[in-house]
Amino acid sequence: MRKRTHSAESTHGGDGDSNPKSWQEDRKEEDDRFLSSKKILLICLVFRMINSLFVQTYFNPDEHWQALEVAHRVTFGYGHLTWEWKKGIRSYLHPMLFAVLYKVLSFLHLDTPLFMIKAPRLWQSMLSAFGDLYLFKLSHAAYGYRVAQWALFSQLTNWFVFYCITRTLSNSLETVLTVISLYYWPCLRVNSSNALTASRPWALVAAALACAIRPTSAIIWVYIGFMELFVSRDRLKFVFLEVLPIGLVVLGLTFLLDHWMYGSWVFVPLNFLKFNFLSSGGDYYGTHPWHWYFSQGFTVMIFSFLPFMVVGIIQSKNWKLSGLILWVLALYSVLGHKEFRFVLPVLPIALAFSGYSLAILSRPNSSGKMNKKITKTQSKCSWQIKAAVFFLLATNVPMAIYMSMVHQRGAEDVINYLAKEAHYGNVKNILFLTPCHATPYYSTLHQRIPMRFLDCSPSEAKGSLDESDQFLTDPFGFTSEFAKNWSQPSHIILFNNEEEHLKDFLFSSSYAERKRFFHSHFKVDRDLQASVVVYELLEE
Repeated sequence: MRKRTHSAESTHGGDGDSNPKSWQEDRKEEDDRFLSSKKILLICLVFRMINSLFVQTYFNPDEHWQALEVAHRVTFGYGHLTWEWKKGIRSYLHPMLFAVLYKVLSFLHLDTPLFMIKAPRLWQSMLSAFGDLYLFKLSHAAYGYRVAQWALFSQLTNWFVFYCITRTLSNSLETVLTVISLYYWPCLRVNSSNALTASRPWALVAAALACAIRPTSAIIWVYIGFMELFVSRDRLKFVFLEVLPIGLVVLGLTFLLDHWMYGSWVFVPLNFLKFNFLSSGGDYYGTHPWHWYFSQGFTVMIFSFLPFMVVGIIQSKNWKLSGLILWVLALYSVLGHKEFRFVLPVLPIALAFSGYSLAILSRPNSSGKMNKKITKTQSKCSWQIKAAVFFLLATNVPMAIYMSMVHQRGAEDVINYLAKEAHYGNVKNILFLTPCHATPYYSTLHQRIPMRFLDCSPSEAKGSLDESDQFLTDPFGFTSEFAKNWSQPSHIILFNNEEEHLKDFLFSSSYAERKRFFHSHFKVDRDLQASVVVYELLEE
C-alpha cells in the first residue's frame, strides 16, 4: 500500500509532505468519486428493485429449479432436486445465497406467499445493482465520466438486461461477478494513470467465485489471464502468489461446502466438464447451428444497441474487450446446446461500447472558431443524440415490459394462485401434466403437500422417450395409463393445447375447470401454449 501511495504522489510532482495542496486536491477528487459511486449505487439499487417487481414471467427453468428449489430444500427440508444434483454437476454455492434469504424470512415469520414470490428477485436485484455500478466504474476507468454515464444508460435501458438480470439464474450472478472482476484487472486499463485502482487479487477473487458458480465462466478468465500474463512484469508472482493461492482457496472452500451438502466428496467442476463438454450431455435439451449466437442469440440480446456497439468498438479501438466478446461468442458457438443466458456476462461489455458511441454522439465538435459554427454543430449533435435516445427507448422499453410482464406469465401466475390456495388449505395434491419444469415448484408453493410432474431426466438408452416426451406424443394415451396407478390429485395443471386432447378424460374423472391464466401470444419452441388451466376434482 505504501509503494502504491508513493507512486501516486510522485505523479503529481512530489511527495505528500512537500506538496500538501496537491495531496488535498487528490483527496477531494477521491471523495467526490466515492460520493459519486454511492449516488450511482443508490440509483441502481432503486432501479433494479423496481425492475424485479416488473419481472412476472417465466423464462428458464433453472431460475427456479437450480436455485430456489434447492435453497428451499436446504432451508425448509422439502423441495425437489433434479437429476443434476444426483449426478453432482451443480455446486451448492449459488443456492446457498437464497437459502440464507429463506432462513431470514422464516426467522421473521415472513415466509408468506407474497414474500416467497417477490423476495428472491428483490435479493438478486440488490446484487445486480453492484454489477451496474461496476460497469459504470469500468467505463469511467477506461474512457472517462461521459462514456460511463452513457454506458450506464445503455445497461439500464437494454431490454434483455432488464428482462434477465434480476432473475435468480446463476448466469445473473456470474454476470455481476464478471463485471466486478473486469474492473480490477490491470491489463484492461487503457493508461497507467488510472491503473492505481486496479487490483489483481480482487479481480481473481471475483473471477474464482464466478467459476465456482458456473465452471464455464473459465472461458472468460482464460482469455483475461493470458492477456495479463503477457503484459505483466511479475509473471511468477502473478501465477504462484496470486492465481494459485486465490484459486485454491475459493475452490477448496466450495469443495468443502459441496462435501457438506452432498454428504460425500464431489468435485463439481470435473463432473460438469464431463457432462457438458466430454459427453455433450447438454445436447439432450436441444442444439442450434454454430452461427446461432452471431445470427440470432446475441443479436437479439443487444437488439437496437447493435449498431451503436459496432461504432463504439471501431471508435474506441479497445481490441482487448471487443476481442473478449468475440472469444466468448466463438467458443460457446462450438457447443451444440446454446442458450441466450450463456453469453449474458459479455452483454454489459457490449453495452459499454454502445455507451462510447453515444458519448461521442452527444459531444459537439468545438474545434471551430466562429460562434455560429459552434452553435450549428451543437444543435446538430443535440438533434442526433435525442434521436438516438428516442430510438433506443422506443425499441427497448416496450420489449422489456412485454417480455417481463406478458410473455409466458401463466406459468408463474398458476403457481402463485396455487400457493395462496394451498396456504388456506384448499389444495391437497397436484399433478402437472405439462412439459417438465414448466412452472416453479415448492419454492413458490411453500406448502408440504404431494406434487408430481412429468420427468425428463436424460436416459442412457438412446432413443428412449422420457415421461414428458411420451405425454406430448400421446397426451390421452399416456394420461389414461398413468391414471391406473395414481393417487388421484385434487388439482391438475396443463396447457390449453394438451387440454384439447384430455377434456373427455378430465370430465369422466370428475374434474372441472377452476381457473385459466393467459400464458403467451405466440409459440416458442413447441405448439402455442396460449393459457395454463387449473382443473379441480369435484367433491362427491
